[in-house]
Amino acid sequence: MSSTPLAPAAAGTLAVEAARRRTFAIISHPDAGKTTLTEKLLLYAGALGGAEAGAVKARAGRRDSTSDWMELERTRGISVSSTVLRFEHEGHVFNLLDTPGHKDFSEDTLRVLSAVDAAVMLIDAAKGVEPQTLRLFEVARARRIPLLTFVNKYDRPGMEPLEVLDHLATTLELEAVPLNWPVGLPGAFQGVIDRESGLFHRFTRTAGGARVAPEQILRAGDADDDPEWARAREELELLDAVADDFDPDAFRDGSATALFFGSAVSNFGVGPLLSALVRLAPAPSPRREVDAAGEPNGARELDAPFAGLVFKVQANMDPRHRDRIAFVRVCSGRFERGMRVVNGRTGRTLAMAHAHEVFGRERALMEEAFPGDVVGVVGAQDLRVGDTLYLDVPARFPAIPSLAPEFFVFVRNRDSARYKQFRRGLEQLDEEGVVHVLRREAAGDPVPVLAGVGRLQFEVAVNRMENEFGARVGLDEAPWTVARRTEPGDVPTIREATGAEVLVRADGTQLAVFRSEFVLQRLERDHPELTLDRLLTR
Repeated sequence: MSSTPLAPAAAGTLAVEAARRRTFAIISHPDAGKTTLTEKLLLYAGALGGAEAGAVKARAGRRDSTSDWMELERTRGISVSSTVLRFEHEGHVFNLLDTPGHKDFSEDTLRVLSAVDAAVMLIDAAKGVEPQTLRLFEVARARRIPLLTFVNKYDRPGMEPLEVLDHLATTLELEAVPLNWPVGLPGAFQGVIDRESGLFHRFTRTAGGARVAPEQILRAGDADDDPEWARAREELELLDAVADDFDPDAFRDGSATALFFGSAVSNFGVGPLLSALVRLAPAPSPRREVDAAGEPNGARELDAPFAGLVFKVQANMDPRHRDRIAFVRVCSGRFERGMRVVNGRTGRTLAMAHAHEVFGRERALMEEAFPGDVVGVVGAQDLRVGDTLYLDVPARFPAIPSLAPEFFVFVRNRDSARYKQFRRGLEQLDEEGVVHVLRREAAGDPVPVLAGVGRLQFEVAVNRMENEFGARVGLDEAPWTVARRTEPGDVPTIREATGAEVLVRADGTQLAVFRSEFVLQRLERDHPELTLDRLLTR
């Protein structure tokens, strides 16, 4: 393929297609209703093909959650892995990157946030901003990701709307601008008033929220005899008098959020949120590049030759095929199936022949894709999280950060006859970022160490080792409680400290680990010149 600029017609097509893309994630605390909201957005977009929300028909009559495809997710009732859901609505192509809500899987969410252009922050109306929501919000703010905030479970008792505004301003130091307003107190939710049109959208419940809820639209005067309508109008008049109007620029730079009220399980307010994603969520824009040292190096324009970022690697999504899929966010140019691209990390050429459009664990061949799309590259064994792929003109995107682990265990193979499976399974889980697999090279200890942000990561690792690789493993507690990334030159000093050790990741990253926070603080005090970073990279 040529590196010459696209022909005018082709360039025009690329610009139009990029403008149709909306690539976003949903971030929340566990149990805020993220998986339910994901399913309801698909329902309202018509992406479930007639299936009820919360279930899609699969082979042999099975009904599986669209986004929670892993067996452990269904048995535990939590999301432990991000998934990609691609669908169309109102002439736009959505790439919804569903993320784990549990704090133990924060690293997976960090990887997803490196690939989106916007996010929906989901908040429980009764609980408000919870710790995991706050943690993810801080990441989104640092990346200046535009946020739409959905106050969920408004059909249950919770904070009144004016309380919600005050809570968000106090907790997040974020200006929240309501684009709709609830009619009815929490627990007696009737619908929402669209602030721009002034129309009252009155919702009717459906059995189990499985179908799109019937909606009655009333104009001013049609509902004047309803006391809850009158109350909502008074609140809006007060809001109009004291609050600023919605500022698109403040929204785009992440300093203000568009606020919506609803109940995902009852389908209240889901439609307005989906329409707002069409109107407000930004289309893809030129992506920042860095040089070999990681320093800013301009931006890659959308019409530059193809470049993409590998933000996730997942094996065995379909146990019938036992394959491996790398998720690539298209950042510039047009992707065409079969094209040969270069992996910037290795310099090797890769033929993108097995490229798929992804919808949960379902997939179909993808012939072409445009900026904002996510391509599933099947069987690419050399691809790692954070790799940049490019055609003709080299590209390098910023490294994807990961969090310093806080929990450590030794992992032992319990079946010597299956050592190859044990080794291959650990390599796979490390490459995917399920856990960090570390080794004590200086001590000559062959027993690997698993490290993670939370203990549930170890449960996932053990489950997948046994079910996908046929390797039975045992875990023993390791003595460390805190870790920091360090540099090779600092290793001798760290190893001299009592209660400190240095472990090595497969990619060569040096990880200083400590038996307590006190040991770390003492080392930082005595040797301020040492590199001890909280964030790692992949």
